[in-house]
Amino acid sequence: MTTSMSDLICVTNRTLCKTDFLVQIRRIAAAAPKAILLREKDLPEEEYRLLARQVMELCRPYHVLCILHTFTNTAMQLHADALHLPLPLLRETPRAKRACFSHLGASCHSVEEALEAEALGCTYLTAGHIFATDCKRGVPPRGLSFLQEVCRFVHIPVYAIGGINDENWLSALHAGAAGACIMSGSMTHENPAVYFRRFI
Repeated sequence: MTTSMSDLICVTNRTLCKTDFLVQIRRIAAAAPKAILLREKDLPEEEYRLLARQVMELCRPYHVLCILHTFTNTAMQLHADALHLPLPLLRETPRAKRACFSHLGASCHSVEEALEAEALGCTYLTAGHIFATDCKRGVPPRGLSFLQEVCRFVHIPVYAIGGINDENWLSALHAGAAGACIMSGSMTHENPAVYFRRFI
C-alpha cells in the first residue's frame, strides 16, 4: 500500500505546542499534509476568528487545506473552503450554509452517525476514537473493527482519529480509512516534516 503525507490531517491543539503556535503551524504547512484542522475548542468565536484568519494565511502559500471547526458563520465570513462540525451542530446547520463549503466533515462515533452525516452532505468523515489516547483517558477505544464497518457502509472518505501514530496508522488504512488524523506529534515535533516521514 502506497502512503504519503497527503493522507494526514493535522488536528491542532495549541496547548501542546512547545513553541509559538503560529510558528508551528507554518512548519506543519510547509511539510504539506492533506489538511490542517483548526480545532481550538476552548476559544470563543471572536478569538477563534482572529486565529483562523492567521492560520488560513499561513496555509495558503503551501496550498494546504485549512479546515475550520464549529463556527459556521466565521467560516463563511472568511470564505473558507472547508468546515468540520460535531454532528449535533451539523444537524442544526441549514442546507444552504452546508452547501457553502466544498469540504464538509463531521465527527462520527457509530455507523448510524456516519450514514446520517453522509446524508447531510458531508464530503468526508472522521471516525474514532480508534486507539487508546490520552485525550480520551479511561474511555475504551472503538477499535479497527468499528473503523472497518464505518468505511464499508459510507461512500465518502473516512479518516481515522484517536491514538494514531506511525506504528499503527497502516492498520487504519488497511481497515479502509482514506487517511488519519494526528495531533500530538505534529503539535510537538520541532520538525514536522521529519515526523511525517515516519508515516510513509
